[in-house]
Amino acid sequence: MKKITIAIDGFSSTGKSTVAKQLAKALGYVYVDSGAMYRAVTYYAMQNDIISNDSFNVEKLISELNEVKICFKYNDRLGFAEVYLNGINVEKEVRTLEVSQWVSKVAEISEVRKMLVRQQQQMGQEKGVVMDGRDIGTVVFPDAELKLFMTASAETRAKRRYKELLERNEKVSYEDVLSNVESRDLIDSTREDSPLIKADDAIEIDNSNLNLEEQFEKLYNLAQNAINHQ
Repeated sequence: MKKITIAIDGFSSTGKSTVAKQLAKALGYVYVDSGAMYRAVTYYAMQNDIISNDSFNVEKLISELNEVKICFKYNDRLGFAEVYLNGINVEKEVRTLEVSQWVSKVAEISEVRKMLVRQQQQMGQEKGVVMDGRDIGTVVFPDAELKLFMTASAETRAKRRYKELLERNEKVSYEDVLSNVESRDLIDSTREDSPLIKADDAIEIDNSNLNLEEQFEKLYNLAQNAINHQ
């Protein structure tokens, strides 16, 4: 059966990664979490005193991009690939609210985007890939056979993210999570380089009132239809 490329874009905390993992597993495709790549660069910047509450040394980050090595390694126990930064598993570290507070700022930098888009395109050369992010259907894979755009209200997304962080024993408030969601929406949608926009040929999925099972079934049917029409 001919394989396709599936590009899933959308706002933060819309469950893109969750459904992308499910789709990839069901189809036997490779899953790439592009957001984790930006989070890994952000975590590198935080660990190396490049970004903080007081400053952001953009020039220093750009000059050190060649030292930032990101890869994914499949974890059989978890059933998905985890992100590694310079050989170290940082899957848990990059999911914190602290990283979330800075990742959109890091993603604004053209040099960072160019480096990661290049890597993402290499990962999808053979097709049979499900990739989620902000500019997958518009920049990374503009010719993807199936493009999906995920959305939900900011309040719905904040509640999901808040619950997820609490389950990881993070000490956060709902108000802080909602503020972070709204702030990231603004930055992602208004940045000059590759802003978050829905591709003209993307199918919009508002999952505000869909549970995980309903969402997966809807997207899986769309994927099968796209594959059958190749």
